[in-house]
Amino acid sequence: MIEPPSEPQSPAPAPSRPSAFVQVLRGLRVWDPQVSALPPFDPATAPAEPVSLFAAWFGEVVAAGEVEPHTMSLATADAEGRPDVRTVMLHDVDARGWHFASHTGSRKGRQLAARPYACLGFYWPLLGRQVRVRGPVTVEPAEVAHADLHARSTGALAAALVGHQSEVLPSYAELERASEAAWARAEREPDVAVPSWTAYVVEPDEVEFFQGDTRRRHVRLDYRREEGGWVTELLWP
Repeated sequence: MIEPPSEPQSPAPAPSRPSAFVQVLRGLRVWDPQVSALPPFDPATAPAEPVSLFAAWFGEVVAAGEVEPHTMSLATADAEGRPDVRTVMLHDVDARGWHFASHTGSRKGRQLAARPYACLGFYWPLLGRQVRVRGPVTVEPAEVAHADLHARSTGALAAALVGHQSEVLPSYAELERASEAAWARAEREPDVAVPSWTAYVVEPDEVEFFQGDTRRRHVRLDYRREEGGWVTELLWP
């Protein structure tokens, strides 16, 4: 029996060179020892509830010189369950939970109205720390939102007065005009009400603390709320 001629073998493709972007990524260091100092974390010494540990860690990253440690990622979901995330500012932490504020008509405000559950993420690279907070979201009374806004800067009040957050902006010139008018009103009426400004609280049912380790033996301590209070467990990194 005559064998059919074999198909010619295609040469193996030459390995592609990483793109300039990938080369930049590979040149970056995580927790550079010239910048970061990864402290030890013994979970056996952690308090029985997460707020005290968060406050202690927050004070330590502030003392270490972390830039804007009060900024956090806020993750929500739309009506179809598709995730969304943005960076917002932490306003307070207390026994109830983690506080922030925004406009009810913003994208996050609309999503929280439809699905009042959120996740927060903090990342403090100077100490190699992360904190993740998950739980239902509660709307505070209007007077709380008013006091929160007017305890902040004139610029914060002016930005709130501009409003229209997440709406389509026809031109940047229109934003400039609205901002100038809002600044003038904020200075003229420092106690003016902004009805759309809303204060929210994430009341956690889970809080995870992550401490990085140079040998990648990261410590992950997870707090979960149960009927009797908080329970803790370690997670594999």
